[in-house]
Amino acid sequence: MSGTARLEIDGTVYELDTVVGSEGERAIDISKLRATTGYITLDDGYGNTGSCRSAITYIDGDAGILRYRGIPIENLAGRSSFVETAWLVIFGSLPTVEERDRFSALLGESAMIDEVMRKHFHAFPQTAPPMAILSAMINTLSAHDHGVIQIDDDSDMERAAAVLMSKVRTIAAAAYKASVGEPLVYPRYDLKYAENFLHMMFSVPYRNYEPTPEVAAALNLFLMLHADHEQNCSTSTVRMVGSSKANLFASCAAGVCALWGPLHGGANVAAVQMLQQIYDSGMPVSEFVTRVKNRDAGVKLMGFGHRVYKNFDPRSRILKKSVDEVLAQQDKTDSLLDIARELEAAALEDDYFIERKLYPNVDFYSGILLRAIGIPSEMFTVMFAIGRMPGWIANWKELNDDPKGRIYRPRQIYTGPTDQDWAPRGER
Repeated sequence: MSGTARLEIDGTVYELDTVVGSEGERAIDISKLRATTGYITLDDGYGNTGSCRSAITYIDGDAGILRYRGIPIENLAGRSSFVETAWLVIFGSLPTVEERDRFSALLGESAMIDEVMRKHFHAFPQTAPPMAILSAMINTLSAHDHGVIQIDDDSDMERAAAVLMSKVRTIAAAAYKASVGEPLVYPRYDLKYAENFLHMMFSVPYRNYEPTPEVAAALNLFLMLHADHEQNCSTSTVRMVGSSKANLFASCAAGVCALWGPLHGGANVAAVQMLQQIYDSGMPVSEFVTRVKNRDAGVKLMGFGHRVYKNFDPRSRILKKSVDEVLAQQDKTDSLLDIARELEAAALEDDYFIERKLYPNVDFYSGILLRAIGIPSEMFTVMFAIGRMPGWIANWKELNDDPKGRIYRPRQIYTGPTDQDWAPRGER
């Protein structure tokens, strides 16, 4: 279904095509606006701009809906693994048994990284941010495997996706090991995706780490819930870089850099730091809420509200339940979780937060879940990157599968000086 919109500029009326998506989302096609009118649109931060047509993920922020390829996240969380969900996101449908087994085998076979690459980890300072290492080493992967650069068919795509998804967890674990001065741990072919990562993170030469089923399931769930989230900052970056025909690995390395920002992938760290500050200060949650409402200096409510969701983030409900299960299995409590529950209850009953639609988002509980698993806070954003890899791969694939794809090239409104003469040094 499509129609037309009428735009009047200086008395001249222009007709613009309208586009309606499969879920009823409506857009005005302005792709020929500059050519026909001489005008461009100005939309700081792209909040009202559709940069592409995509069949991967659907979000209805007002209703609190998230679907991968049409399947609600709640259904996937109760039935699918991260690996199965990754196939769904990348290739468009749930895998058959044969596809699932083949892709799992490829992930297992691809986990090793070149021995020369292993030496690189000790060349970084021990205090190097893990995200810096992750981005650099993802780029380095393509230097050791030229076969993943040229992707000509679905078989090449499947192998490249498996290589990147598998090796990113090996790189992440190695970055952590190097940061704490421990030997790098080799992956194991016999372990599943999440279990293999935990093995490489926490095993030492004299003791193998064996996660409980609850911990492995919690990590698997965390990764699945982060697999894709429409055209966020990092995903848009992957598409921007990929539009130049940059290879998959270079494009996803750029996505890591975008995710690194505290307003994006670092948000779960900020939420945990907020809870820790409340705990350390001994401040009652009610007083903290009052200070937030009064906008006291230095007091910020983290983990609530979202650029897209104006309702409960559906991922936060799922994560909250998983946190309870992991802590119950470990027979321990978490003071920060107690504060989080009290803060959530207070915010959801207060008109100040209700009117502003400040509901808990995925970052509010993801940091606590990672703490329960044993992941240190400096690795939180790295975990986000591992989980988001299928979405980045899927968007790169979708972009490159489009025969009409063009290099992304936004316009701007110039606000600088007008025409000026060059001045000699003595006259400046």
